Amino acid sequence: MATPPKVNQSTFDQSTINQSKSDRSQINSSKAGQFIVLEGTEGVGKTTNLKFIEDIIRDQNLDLIVTREPGGTPLAEELREMLLAPRNEKVVENAELLLMFAARAQHFDSKIIPALNSGKWVLCDRFTDATYAYQGGGRGVDKSKIELLENLVQGRVRPDHIIILDVDVEIGLKRAGQRGDLDRFEQENRSFFENVREAYLERATKEPHRYHLINAAQPLKQVQAELLETIKSIIG
Repeated sequence: MATPPKVNQSTFDQSTINQSKSDRSQINSSKAGQFIVLEGTEGVGKTTNLKFIEDIIRDQNLDLIVTREPGGTPLAEELREMLLAPRNEKVVENAELLLMFAARAQHFDSKIIPALNSGKWVLCDRFTDATYAYQGGGRGVDKSKIELLENLVQGRVRPDHIIILDVDVEIGLKRAGQRGDLDRFEQENRSFFENVREAYLERATKEPHRYHLINAAQPLKQVQAELLETIKSIIG
């Protein structure tokens, strides 16, 4: 698993982070499956392509669970509803960030880690990269806050592979608008999603061995041809 980024010590006592790491359930590397995450802004075709990826992996007779964030467990799904529901009250940035990681903590400890430690593969619709993109890029939350909570919740565990479906924001928003009612995030303006996309692309360039960038503006057949090659390379 990848080494987590350093936390800004001026914002939090490093000893607390180290203690949280030692308390985390760690991956049993001799048994662990692969942890794959599918990411992207609105309208990139995640739902369709998540199922496509699932089918490829299952065709290889690999033991797989498919899950999502926010959500994945009953409690985390309740938090998802709270986060996505449009509301008149402004949701302050720290509240949104903490709710995201509250859902993630429940999901991570009760579903993801047990699955990986039992040898299962995990395919997740969004994970912490979405927080760096939506809360970090979109909302402008300082990365050190996200890193702090990432280390607290996940310890040393990071996804093995992150597949990012990328598309021009204008195209993505047009596609998303055709789905009907928009959730609280989908109602944000174009500049918000430009920042989200930029954050995703920035993260993809820093660790090219873990990130796989797919041009989702292509016809679906071509997108899925690239996804097939990507998953085949991961499976080996």
